[in-house]
Amino acid sequence: MLALPACDLGKITVGTTAKILVRGQPALNQESDYQLAHDAIPGALKTIESFWVVDPDNEDLLGILTEGYCQYGTAFIEDDWEVAKFAKKLDDIEYHNARATRIFTRCLNYALRQLGDKWQSDIFEAPEAVARLARDTGAGKRDQMMWAALALGSIINHNLSRVETLAYQPTVKIMLDRVLEIDRASPPARPEYAALPHIAFGMLYSAAGAQLGGKPDQAKAEFEAALKLTADKDHPDGRLLLARALMGYRIGLQTNDRKFFHAQLKQVLETPPSVWPEQRLANEVAHRRARRYLSHEKELFQ
Repeated sequence: MLALPACDLGKITVGTTAKILVRGQPALNQESDYQLAHDAIPGALKTIESFWVVDPDNEDLLGILTEGYCQYGTAFIEDDWEVAKFAKKLDDIEYHNARATRIFTRCLNYALRQLGDKWQSDIFEAPEAVARLARDTGAGKRDQMMWAALALGSIINHNLSRVETLAYQPTVKIMLDRVLEIDRASPPARPEYAALPHIAFGMLYSAAGAQLGGKPDQAKAEFEAALKLTADKDHPDGRLLLARALMGYRIGLQTNDRKFFHAQLKQVLETPPSVWPEQRLANEVAHRRARRYLSHEKELFQ
């Protein structure tokens, strides 16, 4: 009884809850209803954030929040942003750009907290300093470094008019290169985690046309690597449909190859999202985007 005052019952409760949340996390990735996930995730993230306030050093909560905010930004806010772009609604584009920046900044901040004080202070230093940090970061922090790179890359993508933000593109590449170096020595247990850095490089290399420094061949190779990493004996073409949707859309436009664009997106829609039950939500997002891209095919290839 005398020891009880020294215990923080809130932290004890949160610690137990955090372990349950980790075990239940796959339920979100398995969700088949896009709108249900769209509406439910913000409240869930804020609830988990309230637990984190009670126990800010809880690694389980930090991991859930890091992945959760990056996934929410990619799957939902960027979807709203893309809808606004196709509709040419300038105010909505600006609004969703700002929201995406804030959400990906949360993901970045949570990832950096897990990476430690040195990363928090030096990530915005010169590339040479970041390269030293990355070299000193081992496999135990591989996922946190990946999420930090993906978040920073997404922030750049939503602030392309800001020169000071564009300057951090080499930082993103350094971090992703280090993640892949770690993966070659010790592949991640989760195939989708293995695929994500390749998708990020695919996005990076397909951001501009070949005349402006884009690298369509390398971009295609990276997307195909992501698909290969998510293949199995029954689905040799890969189960992460979002990689194929992005490859078809971005490289099709980058190379002005309408046939490639159409074939890849058609293949996405002909593959049921349930091809990978553990990543059902990501595949639902892929179907949603493939339908959107195909509905605008004529205007994209005038």
